[in-house]
Amino acid sequence: MNDKEQSKKEEFRVNGEELIAKIKQIISAGNARRIIIKAKDGKTLIEIPLTIGVAGVLLAPTLGAVGAIAALVTECTIIVEHY
Repeated sequence: MNDKEQSKKEEFRVNGEELIAKIKQIISAGNARRIIIKAKDGKTLIEIPLTIGVAGVLLAPTLGAVGAIAALVTECTIIVEHY
């Protein structure tokens, strides 16, 4: 089996205000391999690869970028690839 067959995807539609809270919730769950944030029109805004054991300090710059995206978009889709 390759990675595409083994990973499971989940999608969430959120508004800009909910984006950071949802990303933090997904990261704290600990079973995500990658997070992709797409704009309402389907364009990929950011891909966040996650590895096992990534500390919150290392994700701080990424969450800052997500915060900037949240300020610019009204609605987006979060795609989560699970292990």
